[in-house]
Amino acid sequence: MTLAELIAQARTALDTAITARQQEQDALMALRSDENLTEEQARAQIERRDTADAEVTRRQETLAGLEAEQAREEELAQLQARTVPAATRAPAYDRVHRVGAEERTYRPDQDRRGAQFQQDVAAAFLGDYEARDRLARHMQEERTERGDQLRAVGTGAFAGLVVPQYLTDMYAPLARTNRPFADACRRHTLPRTGMTVEISRVTTGSSVDNQSAENAAVAEQDMDDTALSVPVRTAAGQQTASRQSIERGAGVEDVILDDLFRAYGSRLDTTMLNAATVGLSNVATAVAYTDATPTTAELYPKVIEGLAGVEGALLDQASGDNLAVMHSRRWYWMQNAMGTSYPLITQPGVVAQTLGANYAEAYGRGVRGILPNGTPVIVDNNIAVNLGAGTNEDEIFLVDRQECHLWEDPDAPMYIRAEQPKAANLGVLLVVYGYYAFTFQRQPHARKIGGTGLITPTFTGA
Repeated sequence: MTLAELIAQARTALDTAITARQQEQDALMALRSDENLTEEQARAQIERRDTADAEVTRRQETLAGLEAEQAREEELAQLQARTVPAATRAPAYDRVHRVGAEERTYRPDQDRRGAQFQQDVAAAFLGDYEARDRLARHMQEERTERGDQLRAVGTGAFAGLVVPQYLTDMYAPLARTNRPFADACRRHTLPRTGMTVEISRVTTGSSVDNQSAENAAVAEQDMDDTALSVPVRTAAGQQTASRQSIERGAGVEDVILDDLFRAYGSRLDTTMLNAATVGLSNVATAVAYTDATPTTAELYPKVIEGLAGVEGALLDQASGDNLAVMHSRRWYWMQNAMGTSYPLITQPGVVAQTLGANYAEAYGRGVRGILPNGTPVIVDNNIAVNLGAGTNEDEIFLVDRQECHLWEDPDAPMYIRAEQPKAANLGVLLVVYGYYAFTFQRQPHARKIGGTGLITPTFTGA
């Protein structure tokens, strides 16, 4: 391997280290915005950031050493060139490009196969300004020494040399549903050990009654509880990339990790909504909306019915921090409704004669708007749209946010970069994984609106 190739490798390694350090810094900033942040979590993330920072310094020093070595080699080559006898047939003095005693940019005696020239062509199209300068200097030298041999030709004459300009900063990632509902849930730190989270639920409470007479026995009822076992789940995915794609590509590893991270979020969220037995769709009490010609005005009373059920189930445990969770097609269908009716009781933050308000937030950026009674709306496209007899219905969920519990590791999702398992194939294994647990059954309360009234919407303004 040539010194130039080692330098190119060192630059790639430094760029990777800088990216990893920035990810740790971003994670630290995100962690600091968490109101449940503990000092231990913050200290651990700072240590990870500092470790990544130290790796950047180490890679930087390695690159600086190689570049210094290359500079010394070039200096010695120039010194040696001054001691070699001149060629028997030198070009005319005024036909030679000269800058003092400067040698040609690319010299056959130092690089017979032209590897440095090829590397500079590739680096220049990726934005390396130093490589572009060397290529420009080389072309000026060629014009000076062989100007009479160069003719004006188009790029078609050099189909193998005209490098295509790939816009790597504009790559199109795969669209994902991600995790809008999960991000809106009540967050907890997952315990460090164990694969089950146990919660005690009081199922039989005390009794209080009026005393029948003075000194008579007062009411008594033994309390009893039932354990709620919440399994810890593992979401994981992997991708094997060739070493060539990582070392000779532009940002390949970052693109892969970004896709894996978003796929992790999508899997976690869809599990919370749709998992058998414990997913929100399977624990929520149904509120039927059956209508062959559904309208937003007819759907809204069902929303109020569902919210009434939520508070009726929670009683004094109701926080009032309610959410309506729906698919984007349902949210836009509700926005398409037109009418002259409006609620008789005004609500905070809702303009009279409107059916709620749209906050115009992007998908996955939190609350999208509010309903007429002030209930915030979360839009989540992990909600199934193939339900019902016609396999074309979706559902609307109504929940108390404080009773939608999600436990996650503070570092999730984590990733492993393993080189040895695939070393014989020159492959690098990238694995993303995370542990999480969730429940809506600590205080059973959720409601879901479903039925033929929630078939694929038609946007008719009704």
